[in-house]
Order: sequence, then structure tokens, then C-alpha cells
Amino acid sequence: MKVMKFGGTSVGSAQRMKDVCRLITQDSTPNMIVLSAMSGTTNTLVEISDYLYKKNPEGANNVINQLEQKYRQHVDELYATEEYKQKTLDFLKDEFDYLRSFTKILFTSFEEKVVLAQGEVISTNMVTNYLKECGVKTILLSALDFMRTDKNSEPDFNYIKEKINELLAANPGYQIYITQGFICRNAYGEVDNLQRGGSDYTACLIGAAIKSEEIQIWTDIDGMHNNDPRIVDKTKPVRQLHFEEAAELAYFGAKILHPTCIQPAKFAGVPVRLLNTMDPSAPGTIINNEFQEGKIKAVAAKDNIISIQVHSSRMLLAYGFLRKVFEIFESYKTSIDMVSTSEVGVSVTIDNKSYLKDIVADLMKYGTVTVKENMCIICVVGDLSRDNVGFESQAAKALKDIPVQMISYGGSNHNISFLINEEDKKSALQALSDTLFNN
Repeated sequence: MKVMKFGGTSVGSAQRMKDVCRLITQDSTPNMIVLSAMSGTTNTLVEISDYLYKKNPEGANNVINQLEQKYRQHVDELYATEEYKQKTLDFLKDEFDYLRSFTKILFTSFEEKVVLAQGEVISTNMVTNYLKECGVKTILLSALDFMRTDKNSEPDFNYIKEKINELLAANPGYQIYITQGFICRNAYGEVDNLQRGGSDYTACLIGAAIKSEEIQIWTDIDGMHNNDPRIVDKTKPVRQLHFEEAAELAYFGAKILHPTCIQPAKFAGVPVRLLNTMDPSAPGTIINNEFQEGKIKAVAAKDNIISIQVHSSRMLLAYGFLRKVFEIFESYKTSIDMVSTSEVGVSVTIDNKSYLKDIVADLMKYGTVTVKENMCIICVVGDLSRDNVGFESQAAKALKDIPVQMISYGGSNHNISFLINEEDKKSALQALSDTLFNN
């Protein structure tokens, strides 16, 4: 069994839904399909929630009515028979009446999560009905019956594994199993969401839990590119990545994946393939545990970085200085991206400025603090182990005309990172592509 996830743009219209259904029924083997909400729906549900928070039921009802009308048009385009048109229209009436019921009660963050879950509920029901109309043996498994987080809001993998396998065992013989991405229940049984990675996370958790043959993430891009195609000329898809390389690229700016979502697949040894719904014949990118020696794979950039430098002559050989510095960031739950130390100072980067003033105030107890905003981290990913001589110098040479503020190398065998001014980002990415890939 493959697990196949389709994002909002992949199911963004009646025709796109038909295209997805053609894709998932090409072979006779059973497949588990994870669907996002139709593109734009979640944003509309957020808008409805905003009206409800502001105690404006009229505004919420207007948006609900507009969204319902939009879906009724999709029904006319999607189904060929009156039976399934009416069946889906009846479902949508119940669904939107349910959304209207929130205009008559006290609206809190709990109700908001229930409202935001309805996009996935609607899309999965519509696709299930279409497949049934086409004669495909299909069943809809609610994610709320097996996807759960623990008290730390992390996926409760043992629970997920037990429940999804129970559901599959109780419902044998189907060609297509459909479920919702993104949504889950929390440790208290309340409707919640997976936050990081959303539907991709759902697909990888399911794939790991059932030990699927492969997890396929279908988007509107042909795999992960070796640089940002929105900024850099002549980028190419990367055909194979190690899990660690993919995680580094995702963390440092490659938008196609969230860095945490592939971890379940990595630990279960299930490959993840990134594919393009708009060009299904393209090979995409395979992510697995195979490591290709002697090759630089890709470059990514992370924006909105803040550099903080603590300079103190008193720290020379001072025992416990670094611990005190890092404890300040820990106390404000602010993660650090890059670290550089010298005899008289330490420099770090962060991407969360929520507690910046408090952090700086605490750091000033230990020395002079310098803060630079509007910075960018450029990450070069590939075989950067100590045995592979020369790639780090190639990357540095490519940036010979770019003012580099900090370099991080040696913390991982898979990347070298450069801190630069955000205004130099485009030039830096293009220079790295020209040097590392286009020569």
C-alpha cells in the first residue's frame, strides 16, 4: 500500500479532483489517500472565525453563505448523476448548517479548531462520493478516529499505529482508503490539528504506522529543486536526497516540506517521494536513507534572521559562560540556528523576535550586546563530511563578493551555513548555483 497526499491546489477545483482520482486509481493495489482542504477554504474558515471572535454573526453568515455557494457550483461540475449530486448537496447543507450553529454560541479557540477542521471534512467527502460514483470501491476513514496528539501536542505514534491498523483490518478489500490531513484529536479528545507540516505530517505518520511501500507527497512543483526557482535562474529538481539532507533543506527555507514531517518516515525506513500533480510523469524527488558521497545537492535560504553578538573580555576562559547564555534563550523558549564562539564573545542567530528585548536585557548582564536584524542564512546541503575535501572552499569561493557575517561548519556532515544580509540573498543564491551546479 502507498500513502498518497494531495495538497489544496491539487484538489482546488472539480477538474483537479477528477485528475487526482485518475492518478490514485491507475493501479489495482490498495492506496491510502490523504487530502487537504480545497485551496482557499482554510483561509475562508479563518475569516469566519475572526468574525465569530468579534461577535459579528452577520459577517460570519455572509462568508459562510458565499463559501456554500462556491461548493454547490463544484458539485454541479464534479458529479454526473443526480444521485451523487443530491447526496453531496445534502451533506453540504448539513455541513454549512453546522458552521452556522457557531454563530449562536460563545466562540473560543476550541470552537475555532473545530471550524478549521471542516475544510478537510468537506474535501474528503466530495472525493469519496465521486470515486463511488465512478464505481471505485472506496471508504472514508475519519482522521479523528486514529490521529491523536499527546499532552505535549506531539503525535502519539503508538496510539496512531494501533488505531489505524485496527481500522484497516476491520475494513479489508477496498481499493481506495481516504482520510483527512492536518486534523486530529488532542490528548483530551478535543478536535485539534498537527500544526507543523499539516497534511504532509499526517501522510508520513500514517506511512510509518502501516509500514507502507512509499509515501507520496503530491504538490504543484516537480520535486525539490537545487535552489529557489522563484529567485534563481536554471534551477533543477534534485532526484534523490537523504532524509537528513531533506530535513536540512526544509529547515533552512525549502518550502515544499516542513522539517519535522518526514521524521516518522525516516525512523520507519519508508521512502518519501515528492511529485507534481500538474505533471504526473515527472520523476520528482525520492527521499530515503541512501547517502550519495561526493555530491552537493542543493542550496536553501532562511529569511528574517536576527544576529545577536555578546562581547565580553570577562568571559576569557570563564567557566559556565556559554551555559548562562544558552539558558537565557531556553528560558524564553527561543531556538538558536547558528552559533559561533571566540575567546571574547559568542554570536548566535534566531528567527523568532517575540522575546528579543527581554533576551537582550538579560544578555547585557554578561557583556556588550550587538543585534542585527534583516539577516539571512544560506545553507549548502550535500556531502560535507570531513573526508570530502573541497566543497566547503567552493561554497566560500562562490561568496567571495558577498559580505559574510558568520559561518557554521562541522556541526553536521550535511550542511555548511553562511549568515549574510538579506539584501545580498539573491546575489548569493545565484552565485552558489553558478559555481556549484551550472559549471
